[in-house]
Amino acid sequence: SFKAASGGTGGAAVGAPAMPLASPLMGGLNKKKKPFLGMSAPLGYVPGLGRGATGFTTRSDIGPARDANDPVDDRHAPPGKRTVGDQMKKNQEDDDEDLNDTNYDEFNGYAGSLFSSGPYEKDDEEADAIYAALDKRMDERRKERRELREKEEIEKYRMERPKIQQQFSDLKRKLAEVTEDEWLSIPEVGDARNKRQRNPRHEKLTPVPDSFFAKHLQTGEKNTSVDPLQGQFGGLATSFPGGLNTPYPGGMTPEAGELDMRKIGQARNTLMDMRLSQVSDSVSGQTVVDPKGYLTDLNSMIPTHGGDISDIKKARLLLKSVRETNPHHPPAWIASARLEEVTGKLQVARNLIMKGTEMCPKSEDVWLEAARLQPGDTAKAVVAQAVRHLPQSVRIYISAAELETDIRAKKRPYLYGLLVSFELEEPEDARIMLSRAVECCPTSVELWLALARLETYENARRVLNKARENIPTDRHIWITAAKLEEANGNTQMVEKIIDRAITSLRANGVEINREQWVQDAEECDKAGSVATCQAVIRAVIGIGIEEEDCKHTWMEDADSCVAHGALECARAIYAHALQVFPSKKSVWLRASYFEKNHGTRESLEALLQRAVAHCPKAEVLWLMGAKSKWLAGDVPAARSILALAFQANPNSEEIWLAAVKLESENNEYERARRLLAKARSSAPTARVFMKSVRLEWVLGNIDAAQELCTEALRHYEDFPKLWMMRGQIEEQSENIDKAREAYNQGVRLWALEKMPYYNLKMQNLILLESVRLEYRAGLKNISNTLMAKALQECPNSGILWAEAVFLEARPQRKTKSVDALKKCEHDPHVLLAVAKLFWSERKVTKAREWFLRTVKIEPDLGDAWAFFCKFELQHGTEEQQREVKKRCENAEPRHGELWCAESKHILNWQKNIAEILVLVASKIKNTF
Repeated sequence: SFKAASGGTGGAAVGAPAMPLASPLMGGLNKKKKPFLGMSAPLGYVPGLGRGATGFTTRSDIGPARDANDPVDDRHAPPGKRTVGDQMKKNQEDDDEDLNDTNYDEFNGYAGSLFSSGPYEKDDEEADAIYAALDKRMDERRKERRELREKEEIEKYRMERPKIQQQFSDLKRKLAEVTEDEWLSIPEVGDARNKRQRNPRHEKLTPVPDSFFAKHLQTGEKNTSVDPLQGQFGGLATSFPGGLNTPYPGGMTPEAGELDMRKIGQARNTLMDMRLSQVSDSVSGQTVVDPKGYLTDLNSMIPTHGGDISDIKKARLLLKSVRETNPHHPPAWIASARLEEVTGKLQVARNLIMKGTEMCPKSEDVWLEAARLQPGDTAKAVVAQAVRHLPQSVRIYISAAELETDIRAKKRPYLYGLLVSFELEEPEDARIMLSRAVECCPTSVELWLALARLETYENARRVLNKARENIPTDRHIWITAAKLEEANGNTQMVEKIIDRAITSLRANGVEINREQWVQDAEECDKAGSVATCQAVIRAVIGIGIEEEDCKHTWMEDADSCVAHGALECARAIYAHALQVFPSKKSVWLRASYFEKNHGTRESLEALLQRAVAHCPKAEVLWLMGAKSKWLAGDVPAARSILALAFQANPNSEEIWLAAVKLESENNEYERARRLLAKARSSAPTARVFMKSVRLEWVLGNIDAAQELCTEALRHYEDFPKLWMMRGQIEEQSENIDKAREAYNQGVRLWALEKMPYYNLKMQNLILLESVRLEYRAGLKNISNTLMAKALQECPNSGILWAEAVFLEARPQRKTKSVDALKKCEHDPHVLLAVAKLFWSERKVTKAREWFLRTVKIEPDLGDAWAFFCKFELQHGTEEQQREVKKRCENAEPRHGELWCAESKHILNWQKNIAEILVLVASKIKNTF
């Protein structure tokens, strides 16, 4: 039946997959069947998720809820995880991530990973490996540059903020000199006492008035009955103190306890005397407090003028009027100071009297009053100034002696006064007085030396010998004896006396202080005792110096002597250093430059002759000798020196070019051509070819210059100056296309070879020229904008800051110059800009100071010399103008934008430094 058939079909459908039937009805049903019905669900498929019909969980699915205090299923759980609440709290802490914006970093992300809770799969590992490889590759590309930058930053930071270890490194080295006893005597650092014990305060005692005791004695008593004596004596005898008819007048009655104030006062005075006597004898018998004058000193602290305030004001006003009317009247200053002293204003009095010493330096009373008002050491300094102004004042010497406490110190002012008084006497009288003085004071070096100066040569020798016997530990006597022998022409004894002095002083236990002896040598040099100063230098220059530090220390000593004006001392130091280091090129150079700047031409040539004998490979020494001969006009001697230099240095480029310059400067052009031809064959270099091209160019042989330039470029195509010269030659011949081609080719080759090394310098110049281009076109706003961007890119470029100063309006230039000095404090272009700024403001003195500072920092900058010369031509004297030209010739500048434009010009090739200086200065216009 149909029912059975349908049931059977349904049962077959349920039990097994349906088989296709041939009936039309079943064929229609098969067409509507979806193809995915018999397939398995894809991975991760959730039914109903696409239409939002997600499943949910009910309490019946997971069971009843559990309390937080219920124990967990694990019976052996560790403490802190044994309840359900502990487990929930732990899971919440693990899942709780701080995703706040404050916890986000631009490069590192959040402090914790956003995906830490997700699984770490294979593709995550692969991605991390790729990123790590990229980071490693990028790190290697910039590793050297980054490490170098970090090293420079660390060194700069350490220089600005050194470690404590570095600050105390010199003290650590000195610990090697500490003996064991000194080390054990160092106290312990720690102090276990509390603050009150470490910093004890003096006990403060406040005297209590007698009325306090009397008042509290009365208020503290209680009377509960009437005294029977009151009735007996009619009420006059009371139980209180002070009764008139008590049986115990003035004493302590049994009933009341009366006080005798007179006896308490006597006891107090006795106790005060005892304490004062203890204090006065507490420091080894030295009186610290004067018991008799104690109260008097206390009273002296109270102003005792006893006058009205209005009277004091009137006196001040009158004295002020006197001081202003006649400031050179000493009594006015003294009276003003004493008025302030009386009124208790001691500091005001000191200020007034010191102002009086400035206005009246020849007044003895003013100086004495100033010394009286000043305390201790300040008073000594005041007296020292007074002696310089009034060396013949007896009272000032006495005041100076009274200020000293040591007996030996008290003698010095009197001795100095005696010496001054002896100078005022006639020579014969002074000699007699000094003879008697040295008998009375045989230990005074000053008196012996003064007597020796007044005696004849033979007598002075005897006097100095006696002085050495009486004072065997003083070096000045020996040095004076050496100066005496030198002054009398006995120079061979000078060396012996100084050597004997060193030996004798050491035998008498005197330490030879090298710095003191060098100072004595400088004083001998200034006094004209050349042999003595040189003997002293030779004797002490090596004392107390390690062998490895000798060269450096001696060079510093020589520079110090030059700075102090002791040229003979410096010459002696160089001579000794050359004896010790005869093969050191640097020492010969330093000595040569010293002779060039401070010596004569003969001394320089003699030194250079010795130098080339010891250092024949030092080209600069040969060149200095040849130049010295050339400047003196001795051209054959210069040629002979260069010939000897050729023998010692056969293929030296510098010597070849020096010989060419010597011949060309003396108009020996054929000789110069032959030398250059030999140089091109034996020592071919780019500079030799460049000099060859230049020689033919300046002589007008354009064709020969072009041929040489072409030959040179075949060998040295990466030398930029050859391309520039070729372009200039073609431009001079009006071959503009060939000139442009030469410039382009040179720029292209130079950029490939040299640009990485000149990147920063070229960047500064390109930025500067872009700013100037806009300014010349009249677009000042654009030029200012470009300058601001340029300073951001190159904040330490001095040439940009110098240009920026004068781009500003006049009121803002000073502020801009301050900013420039902060960024580039020692840049010559910035210093030159500041000098020009003061020049534009007509501040002549300041402008000259800044010009001097500029040429001192960078003497090779020709533009600074040109502006300095222009400034002196307008505001200086003829002597100042000559000084600038002389210093410029000695400096021999080579660089500078304006300087090179004239010095490199083909028409100025034979002009010297002074002529180029005047030429450049004449073309400077005061447009700033």
